[in-house]
Amino acid sequence: MDTDTDITFTTEKPDPRPLDVRWIHGSTSSKHNTDPDIQVHARDEHTYVLRQNKAVHYEAPFLYLLFGNERAVLIDTGATPEAAYFPLRRTVDELVDRWLADHPREDYRLLVLHSHGHGDHVAGDGQFADRPATEVVAPDQASVRAFLGLTGDPGQVARLDLGGRVLECLATPGHHAAAVTYYDPHSGFLLTGDTVYPGRLYVADWPAFADSIERLVRFAADRPVTHVLGCHIEMSTTPGRDYPIGTTYQPDEPPLELPVSVLEEIRDAVRELDGRPGSHPYPRFAVWYHPS
Repeated sequence: MDTDTDITFTTEKPDPRPLDVRWIHGSTSSKHNTDPDIQVHARDEHTYVLRQNKAVHYEAPFLYLLFGNERAVLIDTGATPEAAYFPLRRTVDELVDRWLADHPREDYRLLVLHSHGHGDHVAGDGQFADRPATEVVAPDQASVRAFLGLTGDPGQVARLDLGGRVLECLATPGHHAAAVTYYDPHSGFLLTGDTVYPGRLYVADWPAFADSIERLVRFAADRPVTHVLGCHIEMSTTPGRDYPIGTTYQPDEPPLELPVSVLEEIRDAVRELDGRPGSHPYPRFAVWYHPS
């Protein structure tokens, strides 16, 4: 057992192995659903991926909990505010307590950030409002960028130090004005929120989205990215076919993790479409652009 000993998070090359997990994917009937409300997958003892059960909310977002020496960060809080139906606070507290039992620390803190500000990623914020030693950053663009220090040019990369584990953060608007992508050198995860994931890439601002994808391609080219991880799975295992909106049972999901090459695939699709409205399926994703 560590006793207030710093953990070394830097490695020459992060582990590229697949997540190797079958995610809970809902049920044909909520009465017969026996899966947990939140599925917890430990990539390693310092890195957790959580998924909300589709039987609780059809969006079934993924959340990320990363531990550093001084604080942990929870990225997103899910689609359901009520702890009775979505016990996120309890789940996170249990994971933090378990981590601290193995790595005792004084004054250990929790930071709550977001991939972007849509309701299915911020609904659980209130569960952490009265949690001690916790800071919840509001998900609006001004608050997020001020906190992270993303106040310069669009290509700026900010650094978030969790205590020896330093995330790189870049603004990636287009799906949402406050969208941020986080890169974790320890795991090699590129956490892209709803900007990139195996599903429907809803574009609200085409020029901003196109610019964000171009910057993500350049950013990832200079770093050992093991997996691109977004916040949903909406595609099926049939290339180019997605599950209908509102689906609560997805038995044939592809893996959450995408290879870094998907960024170039999306870039090429965006260049090809050139702002053309519509729903455009591709093998690993679909680009949805329906300007009002």
